[in-house]
Amino acid sequence: MRLGDLLRSRAANQEKVAAPEPEVKEEQWSEQVISIPIDSVEINRFQPRSFFDEASLGELAASIKEHGILHPMVVRPIGEERYELVVGERRLRACRMLGWDKIPVIVKELDDKNSAELALIENLQREDLNCIEVAEGYRRLLDEFGMTQEQLAQRLGSSQSSIANKLRLLKLPESVRHIVSQEMLGERQARALLSLKSEADQLKALEKIVGDGLNVRQTEDLVRKMLEEDKPTQKVRRFHPDVRLLRNSVRRLVADMREGGSVIDFKEQVVDDTLEMVIRIRTEP
Repeated sequence: MRLGDLLRSRAANQEKVAAPEPEVKEEQWSEQVISIPIDSVEINRFQPRSFFDEASLGELAASIKEHGILHPMVVRPIGEERYELVVGERRLRACRMLGWDKIPVIVKELDDKNSAELALIENLQREDLNCIEVAEGYRRLLDEFGMTQEQLAQRLGSSQSSIANKLRLLKLPESVRHIVSQEMLGERQARALLSLKSEADQLKALEKIVGDGLNVRQTEDLVRKMLEEDKPTQKVRRFHPDVRLLRNSVRRLVADMREGGSVIDFKEQVVDDTLEMVIRIRTEP
């Protein structure tokens, strides 16, 4: 698989399938449900999901066509006969694929802050968000509403270290995050890429990971191998024959004197192109 292919979205357009619109049966839900025009609903700007798999949406549309809406969408009023979606964008998209003109919703009076928090937290608790979408959602909650990592962890029932680890993924370059998101790579695989310092190396690793379908352990092994290959090789020191002869002679002399009972401190080091040898001998036994 070529890197250029990885950068392109794999989503394929689905044809709309005509389907009967839902009958609103309010007794199914504990809150009042009304039917509103689907075109009156705007997408929530705090939706953390950036990638919608068309095949998955097609399956959801088929399920809705067969069984109806099991969980109504949640919206809030933002103007005269206008609404902003709070919860349920996949369901909304599936209904549009079915060609519905009206959808069942629960209307809640929410301010901007509560609407954003509800939209983000509800979506972040879903298992089908990729790790980049989750990290970006965390960052928006922290930035938009001044929450600390500890407060966010408490709201989500998670640990502060888990929040911090996910936020680290945002240090990856945008091109790398795009592929990680599109290919639905796991958090540990994405975190392994952080060890590679250059974007070129990260993209090179991604091409191998996605092309060969590497798992977490194989990904970590690949990154470890790349890091080993990048280590500078130690320069081999070559001495002039006369210097080498002197060096060996001094070493033998020091060894002989130590065997004879002398207390000798001997050190040598190479600084640039100079060999330094320091000998300290006690003058008294």
